[in-house]
Order: sequence, then structure tokens, then C-alpha cells
Amino acid sequence: MVAANVVEVAALVGDTARATMLAALMGGEALTATELAYLARVTRSTASGHLAKLVDARLLAVTRRRRFSYYRIASPLVARMLESIKAVAAIELPPRYQPRSARDEALRFARTCYDHLAGQVGVAITDALVANGHIVLGEDGGEVTGAGARFLAGFGADLTPRGRRIFCRPCLDWSERRYHVAGLVGAQIWRRCLELGWLTRQRDTRALRLTAAGKAGLLDTFGVDLAHDGRERSKPADVAAAVRLPLLRA
Repeated sequence: MVAANVVEVAALVGDTARATMLAALMGGEALTATELAYLARVTRSTASGHLAKLVDARLLAVTRRRRFSYYRIASPLVARMLESIKAVAAIELPPRYQPRSARDEALRFARTCYDHLAGQVGVAITDALVANGHIVLGEDGGEVTGAGARFLAGFGADLTPRGRRIFCRPCLDWSERRYHVAGLVGAQIWRRCLELGWLTRQRDTRALRLTAAGKAGLLDTFGVDLAHDGRERSKPADVAAAVRLPLLRA
């Protein structure tokens, strides 16, 4: 039974159109079948068929409002599976040459990973939190220190536990080959960055744009100084040494 379920999930995710729609929904927003059909470059009827299969397999959930149906990733567990597949494809498989587009660079700079920040911005914030002793991350889990709880509360993050929700964990960043922070902590940092206007969503992509207020806010709050090309400026040696999360192999 388990093997059969694995085959079924792999077949569903392995289709190009379905994989494209799942990737689009990893931005954390609910999208209509028409929007997903456009992104996957298939007809509306074809998209509806794909989406019905994903809903039946409980990979997606659907909410119907009046004339429209809105689709979203069914659970954080599904989101972690999809991000892990992306990481394996980016890190473990032989690289294929493909010129990077402006869209690719935007995704690598800052994007949503379901409900938290990823890309250079997400990793830079995580590095700063680790270096300053606010969070402790290992390959299997994470925790917020006392100083970190006070710091994040001052930032406006609501860290009140929510049921069985994972509180703090590392999430492998496929583009940076490092870890960014996920769980409730990661979700609250993303929520505050959006609320403060530091990052804004871009249409038809999960890439995010860093605003002028965001550049200043990241520097003032986290000590993260991002250059105009999106790269983080060099850290002092003592700060760099404190960031012990592994750089994964090419």
C-alpha cells in the first residue's frame, strides 16, 4: 500500500503541467483554475482535470466562493515535500546548462517558500539570527533562545504556539544551498516583512521585491546589508564564524 501511494504521488507531481501549478501555489496564495492554467500554459479544461486529481490525492485543497474555485497547497507537509524535491533536483542531480533569466534571478534573490521567506534574503536573515544568538538551528530542528524571543517580539512577531504547528525548523534553500528558518518563526518573520512593506509580491510569480524601506529595515533590524545586486555584503569574521549552518556541496 505504501509503495503504491508513493508511485501515485510521484506520478502526480511528475507531470510538467501539474508540477508548474504546484510550484506556483508554493507562494502561499490561493489561485483560481484560470490563473493556474495560464501559468502552466494549458487550457482551462485541461487545468481543471489536473487540479481535480491533485485535490483527490489531498495534495491540494479547494475553496469555492460564488463562481470561482480557489486552490492552495493542502498542508505544510505537502509544501515540505515539494520544496525537498526542488532541493534534490537542484543539488543532487547533474546540472544542466540553462541561461538564467531575470525571473530566475528574482526567485533566487527573494521568494516565498509556502509561508516563509527563502532565497538570498531568507538565508541572510537566518544567518543574522543565528550569528546573534537569537535562534539555534541544526539539520533536524531549531529553537528560539530567550534573547531571540525578546528580539522577535520587539520586531512584532507573534510566537504564540498554534496547536501542532512546528515552531522553528530549518528548511533547505535550493538556490542558496543553505538553510533558512521555517515553521511558525519563519512564517511570522515573513508576515511582518510584508506588513511593514519591506517586501512586496510580484504578479504571476512567488518572487518578491525588496523595497527601499525593506533595505533600510533589514539593515537596522537584522544587520543585513544587501548590495544592489542582491548579494549580501561581506560579514565580519566573528559573525561569519558564528553561522555554522553547512554550505551544501555543488
